[in-house]
Amino acid sequence: MNTINTELLILESAKKLFIINGLEKTKMQQIADEAGINKSLLHYYFRTKDKLFEAVLAGILAEIAPMLKTFFGGDTPIFTKIERFVETYINLINKNPFLPEFVFNELNRNPENLVRVMISAGVDPDAILQQIEAEIESGKIKNINPKQLLINILALTIFPFLAKPIVKRILLENDEALFNQFIEERKALVSEFIINAITIK
Repeated sequence: MNTINTELLILESAKKLFIINGLEKTKMQQIADEAGINKSLLHYYFRTKDKLFEAVLAGILAEIAPMLKTFFGGDTPIFTKIERFVETYINLINKNPFLPEFVFNELNRNPENLVRVMISAGVDPDAILQQIEAEIESGKIKNINPKQLLINILALTIFPFLAKPIVKRILLENDEALFNQFIEERKALVSEFIINAITIK
């Protein structure tokens, strides 16, 4: 097995286990076993679990880099951007359910590292903030702090995933199928809520 194939196998194995077990509960030995390699070879490619997770995260961000660049840049109308971002972001977390936990932990543990990885994937909020300001100045949307609007979009999208155990138990009879249906409904509801909140009527 060549170097590229070995590294890809490790990344896919790690991603699978992160999804099943979460970041904290996944052990390097489990990843080595899943990949069918010995632990010393795993450490040769990735010295620590954090380094491995960074690589997995970078791969995920690379997959969505075109969407991020479209959202944070480009001349697509702001309402269309909001709708596409919410849907794509929810789909991304559904595909990678360990992501909210990792981002939350990383924000507390090493925020600079997370910022570095995100910037390398093309996440630059300046363009979208400028577009929001331009929309306000042209009278197309209400006068709202662009940074507050951006945080509102992120918070409304990510919170149900971070609070999943509570949401499931208290609101959804602890039923995974009901939670998935609930999340699917939020794709349209969050966009509609945000757009209605900023539309001048």
